[in-house]
Amino acid sequence: MQLGKATSLADQHWRPQMQANLQFVLDHLDARAARRWAVQSLAQLSDQRADIDGSNVFPVADNDTGTNLVLTVEAGVAAVEGTMGQEDMPALVSAFAHGTLLGARGNSGVILSQMVRGWAEAFTDQPGGGPRAVSAALRRGADQAYAAVSRPVEGTMLSIARAAADGADGSTLAEVVEGAVTAARAALARTPHQLEVLARAGVVDAGGRGLLVVLEALAATVSGRRPVRRGRPGTARLWRPAADQCVRTDGPAYEVMYLLDAVDADVPALRARLDHLGESLVVVGGGGLWNVHVHTDDVGAALEAGIAAGRPHRVKVTRFADHAVDAGRRPATGVQRAPVAVLALAQGTGLSVLLQAHGAGVVRSTGRVSSGELLEVMRAAHADSVVVLPDDGESLAAAQVAAAAARQEGLRVAVLPTRAAVQVLAAIAVHDPAGPRVEDLVRMSAAAAATRHGAITTAGVDALTSAGWCRAGQVLGLVDADVVEVGDDLVEVAVAVATRMLAAGGELLTLVSGRSTGAGELAEVVATRMRRARRDIEVCVVDGGQPVHPLLLGVE
Repeated sequence: MQLGKATSLADQHWRPQMQANLQFVLDHLDARAARRWAVQSLAQLSDQRADIDGSNVFPVADNDTGTNLVLTVEAGVAAVEGTMGQEDMPALVSAFAHGTLLGARGNSGVILSQMVRGWAEAFTDQPGGGPRAVSAALRRGADQAYAAVSRPVEGTMLSIARAAADGADGSTLAEVVEGAVTAARAALARTPHQLEVLARAGVVDAGGRGLLVVLEALAATVSGRRPVRRGRPGTARLWRPAADQCVRTDGPAYEVMYLLDAVDADVPALRARLDHLGESLVVVGGGGLWNVHVHTDDVGAALEAGIAAGRPHRVKVTRFADHAVDAGRRPATGVQRAPVAVLALAQGTGLSVLLQAHGAGVVRSTGRVSSGELLEVMRAAHADSVVVLPDDGESLAAAQVAAAAARQEGLRVAVLPTRAAVQVLAAIAVHDPAGPRVEDLVRMSAAAAATRHGAITTAGVDALTSAGWCRAGQVLGLVDADVVEVGDDLVEVAVAVATRMLAAGGELLTLVSGRSTGAGELAEVVATRMRRARRDIEVCVVDGGQPVHPLLLGVE
């Protein structure tokens, strides 16, 4: 459990209506609710990314739709985080739209960014975020998405967007949103009947699945319920298509994407030129900034068309055939490469120094690290293979998304499921860069899995935890991210947590002190208490310097 996510009812600044089942239902979307919607969309897309990737067979079976949608929404969430403290709903949604436009990846990401732009425009025209505004936003988003695609195809996320808009009817916000989700779900189930390639593969449209996830996150935000992960609606999944089983041999060879600074009046001519050069053309944006996506055989001509219209930048060219090539094969770069690079995430100076001393490259994660940032670090590692050691659940999800994108570029990346700094330390302690790669991964994974992790922190708000109610300022003890102790004394809670962790056995107790005042003394006092109580174990104290938790605990 992350303390920042624990809120009491008094801390939720909604304007809710109470229903008989005691769920809090929003009667309008304000800036806080929109921010929760954006963050929840990212979380749910990250959770379902691999499944969405696996159902990606149209327009090209490159197994990256889920990854592209996560990277697109992640860019939007990063832009939203820059508006913290701002309560202007249209401004927040506009920031989200601008972020998704800049960060849009792939056909699905570009289309979604245009839908978000339509939503932002509608909320600006109809401020208040009520039922009519949300219905109008879904309609505007669908209309603009269709207009952005040169040759719209039914059975794709466009069909799901249109169905959601058609179903968004009702007198309350909950009715409008539930109607949209129900209609979108039914439309998604129909996609195999609209596109033969989907029927052959036994899947629904991947982009449509992603859009449904975003709409379900909206429904969860409005209803106050946690979103339920759903399997693919309609027919059961028959098989997971491999890229080389569904790759078109008659289509264009390249995907070309770039941002374009151009006056709006020059865009129609650009669309016409690109439409002649290829297919799956999507041009979205406005106000002088555009995101261009096209599948073509003539990369040079596609770029020349952009130059004729304005200034292309952030150019990305992908050859579809590369997706069917073994991910272990990488193009020669002329740069001296190491056999293995270990990238470890760390939140404190002391942890960083210790990890670097063991040969790891360190990514400082003082805040939420993005998949885009991790992807850049993976590219810059210049190694034959990369091993990533995340230090919490959020960084693990971000690393998995970045790794999926890196593998599409031919990088060999393994992400170990480490969820705490002490697991990272355990893994790097047994790392052998000279040994066989597979054996090294198994050894590091086993060391991390054998390490139980705990933490001591302070409650920021009154909240109901798994160990009972806590008041703001009380000490919380966590084991494996769940609150197991609530108290008023740091030492007593820490000793109770360490004792609980050792109850299942263990030989080594590691205490990692934070950078807060008195954290080092806390670690030493707890170490002394535990050495006296358990003479059969070894106790190790590490100066970690992490900002949030005054003490981290690990038991191996």
